[in-house]
Amino acid sequence: MNNNANTAQLSFREKVGYGLGDMASNFYMGFFGLFLLYYYTDVFGISPAAAATMLLVTKVVDAVSDPAMGLIADRTDSRWGKYRPYLLWVAIPYALLGYLLFLGPDLSDTGKLIYAYVTYTLVMLAYTAINVPYSALLAVISPVAEERTKATQFRFIFASLGTLCVGAFATPLVNWLGGDDEVLGFRLTIILFAVLSVLIFWITFATTRERIQPKQHKSGIGDDFAALLKNVSWIVLVATGILVVVGLIARFASIVFYTKYYLLDDGALVFLIFDRTALLTSCGLIGQLVGALLTPMLAARFEKHHLVIGMNLLHAVLLGICFTISPEHFALIVVVHSLGIFTFGVIITLLFSMYTDCAEYGEWRTGKNTAGLTVSASMFSLKFGSAVGGALPGFMLAWFGFVANEVQTESAITGIRLMFNVLPAVFFVAAGALMVFYRIDRKTLSRIEIELHERRSAVVT
Repeated sequence: MNNNANTAQLSFREKVGYGLGDMASNFYMGFFGLFLLYYYTDVFGISPAAAATMLLVTKVVDAVSDPAMGLIADRTDSRWGKYRPYLLWVAIPYALLGYLLFLGPDLSDTGKLIYAYVTYTLVMLAYTAINVPYSALLAVISPVAEERTKATQFRFIFASLGTLCVGAFATPLVNWLGGDDEVLGFRLTIILFAVLSVLIFWITFATTRERIQPKQHKSGIGDDFAALLKNVSWIVLVATGILVVVGLIARFASIVFYTKYYLLDDGALVFLIFDRTALLTSCGLIGQLVGALLTPMLAARFEKHHLVIGMNLLHAVLLGICFTISPEHFALIVVVHSLGIFTFGVIITLLFSMYTDCAEYGEWRTGKNTAGLTVSASMFSLKFGSAVGGALPGFMLAWFGFVANEVQTESAITGIRLMFNVLPAVFFVAAGALMVFYRIDRKTLSRIEIELHERRSAVVT
């Protein structure tokens, strides 16, 4: 093994290639976060409470599948490495199952609900099978924390671009491709994003390398879990990640309802091809992109966990301000929303780089490389947080008397405003408070890098 090559800076090509993988992921997760609850209630015809319950119940599967996939990936041995092969193997099933989710067959109410349970569970299993290895790849792409942070920056730049593409073009595409038939519009639009996802995952496979070659994995599953549970910072990170994603997705899942029923968006274009929904979504995601771009500069000046604390609290303050803004001040709503999503761009970029820091810390303390299992928590926090964040607005809609495609009561409007602003703020405050207990700082990471490099060099020689 060439140790100089292993510690060299990642090329621009490889950072772009790695980052593109999360664009492919967010063509789906961004689409689901923004439109799935709306699709189920206003298009497919499932009640808000039933859709919300389905999103939560199916997470029982993820509680098993995510760590299981991490364990499988850690034990994979192929000529392409441990983690890269799954980008090649799972891309097509991932795309096909996403299409089935929005197929929209004409079934009875019970049949629709069963169909939703089955297809959503299957697409989340495919997401696990491709994204746990993709996230674990970051832990072996470079032994240098700074290089992994840069790769994470590119990851979330392209994640933001992927969600931005969804936010900007999904509703115009649905309207253009489907005309008056929203089911057809959603079905054809997801085909486009599915094909793009396959091609992009294959590009990520072709442009990345696994530089760290861990020892053959011989420890038992119980030993791996025991080692992981001793890592307090990892536990804090998992819980914080769940809270952050719940807050974001609760807001994203509320956007269509907020613009349609509170801002009275009737689909009229307000800027180029964008109606109010598309414009609010797009500007917010541009804010997320800027946040991801600026993260390395901020991380060079401040401890990562201190930044996460500050950005969470700032986001909560901005949500409180947004709650006070009346509908006629749409431009101000856009600005405040965009600033809030900017803070999320910083938070999520830092969190995912910190998962790989936890993987390094775990190997340093125990001698066991469990990168796949360690970062599987990032996928579980993302999916569980997305499910809870998507479900809570559904329960709130039912509680406040929401009726789809009708003029809403004052109570329902209040519920929509609360779920768009106050509900996410609670989770961002909780996430900021929890991050106080994170313990892996810059000084510790520097020591870990040096000692792990010495251990790996000794194994090679």
